[in-house]
Amino acid sequence: MHIAIAGNIGSGKTTLTGLLAKHYKWDAHYEDVDDNPYLNDFYDDMQRWSFNLQIYFLNSRFNQILDIRKSGITVIQDRTIYEDAYIFAPNLHSMGLMTTRDFENYYTLFNLMASLVEPPDLLIYLRASVSTLVTQIQKRGREYENTIRLDYINRLNERYEAWIEGYNLGKILIVDVNNTDFFNRPEDLGDVINKVDAQIHGLF
Repeated sequence: MHIAIAGNIGSGKTTLTGLLAKHYKWDAHYEDVDDNPYLNDFYDDMQRWSFNLQIYFLNSRFNQILDIRKSGITVIQDRTIYEDAYIFAPNLHSMGLMTTRDFENYYTLFNLMASLVEPPDLLIYLRASVSTLVTQIQKRGREYENTIRLDYINRLNERYEAWIEGYNLGKILIVDVNNTDFFNRPEDLGDVINKVDAQIHGLF
């Protein structure tokens, strides 16, 4: 079974991925942030590095999905291949940070990859306000995230909401994280686990 967690930068995907993996004894596949050779450059000069970064993520997530399906075990994935294509890449294009030529090239490649993989059995979407996201980003203190613009986060959030509204690839669970603290409040984590239980019992 393939469970995936979707959400904007700072929504708590990595934290919840780890907590659910521990609770259910699932294998966790994380987003490749620490070893990503483009991330620092991208935040310094988005226009120059946007295409390179998106291709890197697309390749990384495509390989993750192939590994997940081959493994035959239940895996929880931190961010999906769809978020890059429906949220991050078009957002960069609309902001003038990726050329139309690069975006069309990227999107053609995504469509080919998407036709070769299965969507997750359950998608968990972490919904958060911009103020919650900014607080979380500041709290974790990643140096390369210090330069993220507020309008960038806001545009991403709008695209996330539009994508989720039209999502029809499989089961979806929406978790409002504005007043939720999975890490420090066991009752909050317990509430999410109960909702996940209700969803996955219908998948077997």
